[in-house]
Amino acid sequence: MTSTPGPCLLGIDNGLTVTKAVVFDAAGVVLAVARRRLPQIIPRPRHVERGMAALWAATAEAIAEALAKSGRAADIAAVAATAHGDGIYLLDAAGTPLGHGILSLDSRAAGVVAGWQADGTAQAALARTGQMPHASAPAALLEWLRRNEPDRFARIGHVLACKDWLRYCLTGQIGTDLTEASTSFTDVNTQGYDSNILSLFGLQSLPCTLPQVARPDEVVGHISDVAARLTGLRAGTPVVAGLHDVTASALGIGGHGLGQIAIVAGTYSINETVSQVPKTDARWFCRNGLRLGEWNNMAISPASAANYDWFLDTLCAPERASAEAGGGSIHDRIGQEVQVALDRPSTVLFHPYLYGSPHGAGASGGFLGLRGWHDRADLLRAVIEGIAFNHRVHVDALRDGFNPGIARLTGGISRNPVFAQIFADVLDMPVSVSQTEEAAAWGAALCAGSGVGLFTSPTADPRDLDALGQTYHPDPARSADMARRYALHCDIATSLAPLWPRIEGLAEGAAP
Repeated sequence: MTSTPGPCLLGIDNGLTVTKAVVFDAAGVVLAVARRRLPQIIPRPRHVERGMAALWAATAEAIAEALAKSGRAADIAAVAATAHGDGIYLLDAAGTPLGHGILSLDSRAAGVVAGWQADGTAQAALARTGQMPHASAPAALLEWLRRNEPDRFARIGHVLACKDWLRYCLTGQIGTDLTEASTSFTDVNTQGYDSNILSLFGLQSLPCTLPQVARPDEVVGHISDVAARLTGLRAGTPVVAGLHDVTASALGIGGHGLGQIAIVAGTYSINETVSQVPKTDARWFCRNGLRLGEWNNMAISPASAANYDWFLDTLCAPERASAEAGGGSIHDRIGQEVQVALDRPSTVLFHPYLYGSPHGAGASGGFLGLRGWHDRADLLRAVIEGIAFNHRVHVDALRDGFNPGIARLTGGISRNPVFAQIFADVLDMPVSVSQTEEAAAWGAALCAGSGVGLFTSPTADPRDLDALGQTYHPDPARSADMARRYALHCDIATSLAPLWPRIEGLAEGAAP
């Protein structure tokens, strides 16, 4: 696709391991991408952090490289960032980082959440905030700090999300947006902060630390002279508030809207649908949408395509290296193997809980139904099906509440037609796969373009979304078979619930 002359947009996408800067033209064409890997700091079990200064330095480097590669630095009309949600990035009153940023993979506050579940706080939070608190929620992490690091807690001046820290580095302005503000402390009905919610969590001393809230596409600052020198952006370039990466990804693939579910098959199983009224349920987060009067309903768990990556890294490493050395892709070969396995009966099932699950931190992954005549193709089929089954757990919950008619799927595994068809058959609904490049960064760029008038709204995507996508329809016979396998998948998970803690207990006291 040929780039159009004229204004360009910069979308910054910061994940759990990589920060990216992407330059788009106003038609949504990717002109340049630059990435920097971000090391995680794990000082002890369950603590997952990263240096805030290092994050900004890596992001600034990526911006400078992307601008140089694009040759369009002078055409950047606006900038927006998106990043992983939850976790916390703290500043003191002077605006200096207060320790490392805490990632959404952190689970140190699991005990805090267990206490809230036992004493009724969690149910009260669901009614007030639209979501059950979880271990990486800002409320839980802040309460953990209050109990365990009181000196640090007492010095908190500002409580930010990841993309808010990047916005501060770009502009010197402190604030957040609607989507990020609703991770813990907003009233689900009014969509604004409520000091009584802070008190619910024992955090009544913190109201002045919560950042001012803006729409994701609202211009909230401009590139500072310091940021301009580090990045190559023009000083004074408008910066909009940005948004949570779950919502950005949905927006970027054209999946943000009524009647549809946006599915991201990545590290997390992310499943999101929009509503115009708030509905609360323990199975999903009811958070703010792009504007007041709109809600994002997100059902998520850390149990998706990372399981597939583990399989490739662990059991297909030689073939992967050989394919890449020859300029090919292991994914094409794997897809062919899975297709062969789909054409024969199999008893193999896989629960994709290597990194987490919808059933709590104690659940673990595993194969069941293995026989001596099964081969790698059967295992691969089970892994992909298990990932799709876990997404269906969340999709079924959202169907109960909102009755969407189509799914829009993104993530690396969605590019394989065999895998996309498995999702359609497992979900028993049409699944549209977008060829959008850098979906989350484009979602941020849509907000940036809306903020400076290039688009009438963040959802006014200038691209031909139908031409960018392919829709997979469920095969009736295969969907019926998948429904039978899915029911067994769920029954096994229920049966294993009392055994998972005993399995975890096997590691206790083991020799290092």
